[in-house]
Amino acid sequence: MAPSLHIKPGNNFWSGHFHAMASPCEVLIDTNDQALAERLACIAQNEAARIEKKFSRYRDDNIIYRINHSAGRPLEVDAETAALLDYAEHCYRISNGMFDITSGVLRRVWQFDGGDNVPQPAQVAAVQELLGWHRVDWQRPLLTLPEGFEIDLGGICKEYAVDRSAMLLAAQTDVSFLINYGGDLYASKPRRSSQGWIIGVERPGQSTRHADINQPSAAAGNFELCRGGVATSGDARRFLLKDGIRYSHILNPLTGWPVRNAPRSVTVVANTCTEAGILSTLAMLQGTEAEAFLAGQNVQHWVLRD
Repeated sequence: MAPSLHIKPGNNFWSGHFHAMASPCEVLIDTNDQALAERLACIAQNEAARIEKKFSRYRDDNIIYRINHSAGRPLEVDAETAALLDYAEHCYRISNGMFDITSGVLRRVWQFDGGDNVPQPAQVAAVQELLGWHRVDWQRPLLTLPEGFEIDLGGICKEYAVDRSAMLLAAQTDVSFLINYGGDLYASKPRRSSQGWIIGVERPGQSTRHADINQPSAAAGNFELCRGGVATSGDARRFLLKDGIRYSHILNPLTGWPVRNAPRSVTVVANTCTEAGILSTLAMLQGTEAEAFLAGQNVQHWVLRD
């Protein structure tokens, strides 16, 4: 068992705890067998670490670094990376360009630290010249980014890690388990009691400069999850506040500015965590139309506003 993996007994289950992808992670296993719990938690930890190492934009030894430093030259990518790029392209198309993995460059002018440093329109416009998936040449397995562009898979990788870990665990056991990577979840099946896992829906803190950054938010309610994925998108801890106006970190890549009238948070339950994640993200990007968008998706969901 890795030194960074901690196993704890719960109420008729064991839980494994570790840190990955800048998030606290846990795996709950509905078993009394500690050895099985340790083995499954170790598998999950190793997969989360593998995905973080391979796709984090903060490293200089992975495929994302090579893509972002390809200087306009074609780069051949492996099958797993190609599948994620295909998925990102699909999300770009169904969102009419509002989900864009090239939009990470906007962080150069937007720093959502709870302060009031809102960039000037000219600063945003300058960065806008360096994004847009439609300007990327993706002919699997060759990817050609225009010089100065970069990609960031952070918007889909944690949910992908949850689903990948769940697949690996399901191949090893038929006991019920719940994976929770920083609030992105997947439950494999009902527990031995025939009940599901109890999941809390976070209620964002108040829209004040100091309240949301470090304080945990209260629960807006809870529900029973027997099988499927859960993901939440929101701005509880990442925002700017200037002249009484709250600027959400949910940015519209088509304008370079925060989405107007976006909900404080959106939680979605779907068949997989990846599906729940993109639906919650797309709902946030809809702004005032978030509720209407989700009403047409036939999924259980919560939309929380001030």
